[in-house]
Amino acid sequence: MDSCGNIAIIGSGSWATAIAKLVVQHTHHIGWYMRHDERIEAFVRLGHNPDYLTTAHFNVKEITFSSNLNDIVAQYDTLIFVTPSPYLKQHLQKLTVPLRDKLIVTAIKGIVPEEHVTATEFLKSHYGVSYSQMGVVSGPCHAEEVALERLSYITVSCKHRARAKQICKLIGTDYIRTIESTDIYGTEYSAILKNIYAVAVGVANGLGYG
Repeated sequence: MDSCGNIAIIGSGSWATAIAKLVVQHTHHIGWYMRHDERIEAFVRLGHNPDYLTTAHFNVKEITFSSNLNDIVAQYDTLIFVTPSPYLKQHLQKLTVPLRDKLIVTAIKGIVPEEHVTATEFLKSHYGVSYSQMGVVSGPCHAEEVALERLSYITVSCKHRARAKQICKLIGTDYIRTIESTDIYGTEYSAILKNIYAVAVGVANGLGYG
């Protein structure tokens, strides 16, 4: 399979910042879509995200920021979506550039509200992206741990293992261990269900059930 090409991050929160930190270490250039110009201006001035993971510093000369989603999508080959699932649909309402010829990687945990589907299901049904052109990045890890360069593990799932290997190379470091999978559904739903299970276990424990 061909390479991942130029990489762009879609999102501006803590997990987006952590993923960007990993990717730019390998590529030394990324595009980065952030919705608000004032956040971009503060990031460029400070050298870090002004609102999330402020201890993670970047060489801003290696980043092309934009608050125009269409510009970023048009210019980059691989798009890593790291927005909260409730806002994915809202972000993409501005999109007029097709996604079908892009490699789409989602690091989104959760269900798209009103649609009741995962991020990959939403992108396939609404934007015509095939599963062969999608990948999923998931834990178990936390953005704060990644920013602090603590030993962490990330699962990368793609329909084709060769593609998963390519994405693993984008985010793997001496403190990030990557695990490949071809189970996109399993990876997405595991990330969603683990919180439900955790709440249920907590309730059971609180009631003395062990």
